[in-house]
Amino acid sequence: MQHDSTHSPEGVAIDLQTYAVLLRTLHSEINRIAQTFAQAHQLHATDVHALAAILDASVTDGRPMTPSRLRERLNLTSGAVTACLDRLERAGHISRTRDDVDRRVVHLHYNPAARVLARRYFTPLARGTDAAMRQFTPEQLGAVAAFLHTLNQELAKERQDHPQDKPGPATC
Repeated sequence: MQHDSTHSPEGVAIDLQTYAVLLRTLHSEINRIAQTFAQAHQLHATDVHALAAILDASVTDGRPMTPSRLRERLNLTSGAVTACLDRLERAGHISRTRDDVDRRVVHLHYNPAARVLARRYFTPLARGTDAAMRQFTPEQLGAVAAFLHTLNQELAKERQDHPQDKPGPATC
């Protein structure tokens, strides 16, 4: 594992601390937008995380999100997930449907009108991402995507390999 400091062609130091600061800064900027959305719609921060997980599930998992997978993804108790889903459903953000084959399985769907509403709040994130992407070559963007994908895999592996380091389920 290499942690020595090197420099990018633009002169930016590339070391573990620099990456940590950059990732925390990105996380803070995204959270700022998510908090604005949550406050405007009387949602909890957990609700926004749940909406993102529901939206992303078909891309990341290739299938709709379920309450049990959401519980695991967000590290919540089943009661907290139920309360969160009840709030989101009452607010019109999601709907729940039963699986056609196994009626015990519930699928969570992000409602189309709610997607339009969220898109308005997250447009600055999309614009910023698009503007940043236009400054890089396809090869550079491929490297960035590969890095982020690999980092996500490594973090998931850490969580699985060291469950004792993981905090217990949160309540909402």
